[in-house]
Amino acid sequence: MSDPAQQAGGPRKPRIALMGEFSAGKSTLSNLLLGARPLPEKVTATRLSPVWMSYGNQSPYREDVDGTTEPVSLDRLEGIPVEETRFIRLFMEADILDVIDLIDFPGISDPNMDSDVWERVLPEVDAVIWCTHATQAWRQSEAAVWENMPDAVREHSILLITRYDKLTTVNDRRRVFKRVRRETNGQFGGTFPISLLQALEAGDDYDKWDGSGAGPFVDHLIETIQKLADLAARSPEPLYNIANGMGVPEPVVAPVIPRRVQRPLDADKPKRERPPAPPESGTG
Repeated sequence: MSDPAQQAGGPRKPRIALMGEFSAGKSTLSNLLLGARPLPEKVTATRLSPVWMSYGNQSPYREDVDGTTEPVSLDRLEGIPVEETRFIRLFMEADILDVIDLIDFPGISDPNMDSDVWERVLPEVDAVIWCTHATQAWRQSEAAVWENMPDAVREHSILLITRYDKLTTVNDRRRVFKRVRRETNGQFGGTFPISLLQALEAGDDYDKWDGSGAGPFVDHLIETIQKLADLAARSPEPLYNIANGMGVPEPVVAPVIPRRVQRPLDADKPKRERPPAPPESGTG
């Protein structure tokens, strides 16, 4: 579809979806990436249509399944009819939204929500950050959804094993990570264990930030955004719509680096080299 927020001209921005099952950490991830809560405190995303977030200060609106739009109030989002709404559009002046759009999907296995609610927005997607809860990582329902994702999307997507701190022993962490990597072999561009709450709480604490797993993930995300920015500039069609093995333009890395998504450094301290990624992180 034509993006109403970008009809003024210029290449479209890459669109990255936040996906996973209920309570896998998508809302916490969006807070981490945006540097702020996108929704009011009392609003939860559990019974919302996909929330499409772009840079700007425009008023929010919803798009109906027939393509019509109407303004909405942030305080009344939970009253929006889910089955009749294609997506809710929000605007924020967040640094990462300078270079990408984020689309926060509802939980993929919610028994109270028809899968059509989120499936009809998949054609807008270039890549996915998929959150899977460490204590029940990569359930059959997740694998079933991901099996149907086009290869062009998989190649640039990221799997986060969230709430990794809930696994209390090193052996448990290694076991879960190895199993998930084995079961998703070749299906993601990168797989990273992370404690999102610890990352949010890290602030300028370098060791706490990297200890949460956020450092390796964000470094990989920035590289991915650079590739997607070039692909989006070359093709008006999101990658979900490109047939497997056909029509995907070769990426040329563009100098696009979102600022606040990077780990904050204390300005009074000299820049330190990032330590090697822990053995529980990986790409490919």
